[in-house]
Amino acid sequence: MLALRRAGALLGFSLFPLALAAPPARKPPSKHPAAKSAVAQRWLHSLSLQDRVAQLVIVPCYGEAVNTRSRVYRKYVHEVRDLHVGGVIVLGHVRHGLVENAEPYAMAAFLNRLQKLARIPLLAGADFEHGAAMRVKSATPWPQNMAFAAAGDVEAAREEGAATAREARALGIQWIFAPVADVNSNPLNPIINIRSYGENPDQVSRFVTAFIEGAHSDPHNPVLIAAKHFPGHGNTSEDSHMGLARNDETREQLETIDLPPFRAAIAAGADAIMTAHMAVPAIETQNIPSTVSSAVLTGLLRDDLKFKGIVVTDALDMQGITNLYSQGEAAVRALEAGADVLLMPKSPEQAIRGVVAAVKSGRISRKRLDASVLRILEAKARVGLARSRTVNLDHIADVLNAPEDDDRALKVAEKAVTLVKNDGNLLPLRKDQNACLTVLAEGRRGQEGPHLIDEFKSRFPGIKTQLLDPTMSDADLQQAAAAVNGCQVNVVAAYVTIAEYRGNTALAGGFPALVNQLVSAPAPVVLVSLGSPYLGGAFPQVKAYVASYSTVPVTETAVAEALAGEIGFAGKLPVTIPGLAKYGEGITLEAANAASKESRKEQQ
Repeated sequence: MLALRRAGALLGFSLFPLALAAPPARKPPSKHPAAKSAVAQRWLHSLSLQDRVAQLVIVPCYGEAVNTRSRVYRKYVHEVRDLHVGGVIVLGHVRHGLVENAEPYAMAAFLNRLQKLARIPLLAGADFEHGAAMRVKSATPWPQNMAFAAAGDVEAAREEGAATAREARALGIQWIFAPVADVNSNPLNPIINIRSYGENPDQVSRFVTAFIEGAHSDPHNPVLIAAKHFPGHGNTSEDSHMGLARNDETREQLETIDLPPFRAAIAAGADAIMTAHMAVPAIETQNIPSTVSSAVLTGLLRDDLKFKGIVVTDALDMQGITNLYSQGEAAVRALEAGADVLLMPKSPEQAIRGVVAAVKSGRISRKRLDASVLRILEAKARVGLARSRTVNLDHIADVLNAPEDDDRALKVAEKAVTLVKNDGNLLPLRKDQNACLTVLAEGRRGQEGPHLIDEFKSRFPGIKTQLLDPTMSDADLQQAAAAVNGCQVNVVAAYVTIAEYRGNTALAGGFPALVNQLVSAPAPVVLVSLGSPYLGGAFPQVKAYVASYSTVPVTETAVAEALAGEIGFAGKLPVTIPGLAKYGEGITLEAANAASKESRKEQQ
């Protein structure tokens, strides 16, 4: 799904020693095509027309404990037991404008309950774009994709894919809607950004390939992988949650920039490709989303790229498609175009009714319908759902947040930290400097900033810190500016994440004016972006600029380590920051205080 809602991943620890952490032996799924086809064919022949259509529908849910007498639980029962939908996608629960991730045991227990309600096993999916921690507490907190490219660590992406598959299967998830294969060639892109590996198609292709290979590396934890968002959402300036996005590249540009990572994904064995609600005039002459374009999904994806797997729509509740079609018509047009799976229609009933009517009228042939249904059923058999549809809750603690995965995630974050600018050799900070830290969070409720502040205080005991949020009044922000008077250097750490319906990646509220005010003051400013690296282009006058590409706790730790000189600066920009720095740039500095980090590790 295109959506990336803000979610703070929490660090957790394995409950058992590593020697006891090996999962019980599980028989790998059969690789014999006839065996898988026989199961799928048996399921197919047991389904009515309406049930066949319903198998193509994936509905949203939240991985949380739900009272069985509640209205929301009755809704789930209706969709799974009565409508016979084909699967669910677990979302983060939005409360007070922020996303709350699921508790792992509650999520797995909830999915087990839904599986027991289903006649045909459900495919359970999730947007684990930077690991299960994107949706689940206590999972391994991998940084966002762009950090991997900045670190230049392809092998780490492979390890992330393997770890994500292990954690997903332990939680009851079989379908990972990742990796993001978009090439972020537009700095104004409001919805892809750090979800992409960068602006270089070859680099993006290498990381996409590595993630897929890693995710498919363990036959005991088979998962489906969906590369997204076809034919490439990286060169747009619109959020398709808010309207129809548009990519005006020529066919030649599409071939050289956007399509290579999808070709790489297909070659690496991607099980699925997710569509984009985006007009692409070079391929489709009508101003319609690729999701409903046969020229894009059949002509380009199926015929030209020879993709034989599952084509899944992006979420059908997004305005990039709901502004144009009813739910039933959108579902029919998507299938006509070449899609197989209808993801998150606002009304599953309307989507199913629309397709059933189209089949009965002859608009969609039964053969065409059954081809898509069979792809889904075969995928269910391929991931072992015919043998077992539920998970063992006791197994979760053996898998989630393995110490070796946690260490690997931290190393990626450390290698990714990029020193873009360092006038006057301000960095690393000196222990005897009177430094101040101002943290600009995007949300209130304490998700962003507290861990970063703790990491700085542990290294600079006397540092003055303040945590601000964008809803603060101008008077409050003026007070915050006055609070750092007398500091020798001002570190401003800004969280700039990607969220749907936001429309841009600029600092919110009065934050831009605050940063400019601090820049004009006598003390030099060190700007650190936690998230979008393009932030530095808005404040080229700062004396030093550091990009970290991510917001997870390991990135917060890495930023503090780098500014304290415990690690060096080694990251290289995977994108160009207009007016500031070019792709591949980054100042390399050796660690000035490496002994401090070693001493800290010994004390832990």
